[in-house]
Amino acid sequence: MKPVKVGICGLGTVGSGTFNVLTRNTESITARTGRPIIIEQVGTRRGNPACDTSRTSVTTDIFDVAHNPDIDIVVELIGGYDVAKKLILTAISNGKHVVTANKALIAEHGNEIFHAARENNVIVAYEAAVAGGIPVIKTLREGLAANDVNWLAGIINGTGNFILTEMGDKNRPFEDVLKEAQALGYAEADPTFDVEGIDACHKLSIMASIAFGIPLQFNKAFTEGISQVTPGDIQYAEELGYRIKHLGISRKTAKGVELRVHPALIPADRPMANINGVLNSVVINADAIGETMLVGPGAGAEPTASSVVADIIDIARNLETPQSMPFPLGYRVDAMQSTEVLPVDEIECAYYLRIHVDDHPGVITALSSVLGEYKINISAMTQKAAREHDQHADVVILTETIKESVMKRALIKIEALEEVQSPVAHIRVEALS
Repeated sequence: MKPVKVGICGLGTVGSGTFNVLTRNTESITARTGRPIIIEQVGTRRGNPACDTSRTSVTTDIFDVAHNPDIDIVVELIGGYDVAKKLILTAISNGKHVVTANKALIAEHGNEIFHAARENNVIVAYEAAVAGGIPVIKTLREGLAANDVNWLAGIINGTGNFILTEMGDKNRPFEDVLKEAQALGYAEADPTFDVEGIDACHKLSIMASIAFGIPLQFNKAFTEGISQVTPGDIQYAEELGYRIKHLGISRKTAKGVELRVHPALIPADRPMANINGVLNSVVINADAIGETMLVGPGAGAEPTASSVVADIIDIARNLETPQSMPFPLGYRVDAMQSTEVLPVDEIECAYYLRIHVDDHPGVITALSSVLGEYKINISAMTQKAAREHDQHADVVILTETIKESVMKRALIKIEALEEVQSPVAHIRVEALS
């Protein structure tokens, strides 16, 4: 069979990893595909000393790759929105298959991109867009295709997981650990996408679409970051038998699909509670298989390249019978459901509350009275003694399950109490069951 010719656009961390994996593992890749895969051209504005491109055609104009008539597969690894979208649509219009690791682009423009791919009878593959080297897309779309998924939850941003792990293990404040994450290269100079949950929400939107057969709906998801979590919260949670993780959660309910990213207390004996550092993990609960868990590196040059190259191999295996991927999100287009994404006010869960109060008699009674007024049951309560020279104390409460909108109204009333000295810290509690 004739070789498959690949054009790589972008030679940064993932691009260089992809280049190196393809060149280093040529023999085993050829054995898996039945034909060689050749890097025909690289589009990059600057070289990368991590890979040797001396025997490869290099252009500074990535659109040369999209227009190159000899190229079968364009690999988009430049990131961002506008230019990446134009590049992919150009490649598609030229009849080229596409592999991308761009989770933001798929989450926000995937519906349009997949439509263009169908119109031009080509494949757009995107395994590396979610959880780096973990094959979660193939697991949901193919491995679990026989199942009805009930819910999924994931630690799907390594930066946030690293920060919470360090805060808990070493009692360090958020700002201090964030600076270390930036120094180590885990967090960008502007860390907003990571610490505020936007990156995780892009990934969750993609997984939820595949799991539940709904269009990509990133703009309807709820997102909350980790910057307000304190080492004290992590310690209190531990004492109650929980760990705090930054989770992406999607669940199918009778009212619609939940789509939310936020910090959450999860029981310390759950496997996901023990996923630390920069690792990612996704738990999927489905009717036939029950519960399955995937764990691995969610970023990095070669872990992500592993997923990119796996997509290239999949496409190469099917080039003799070229066709578009008819179900890029796991369902026929005409079978996708317009299921409502639930507003966060409609979700129901338990809550962790940390309330900074005057340390005098009657405070517990006042707090219990407000919660009782809103029919919010308490499953655990403890008061942390005031520190020396401090006339205030922390009251920590775990509630039973209640609708979010009801909890919000109760919190407004609690914060209005004379005894309460600052806004109430509240974190949702997820049993993951």
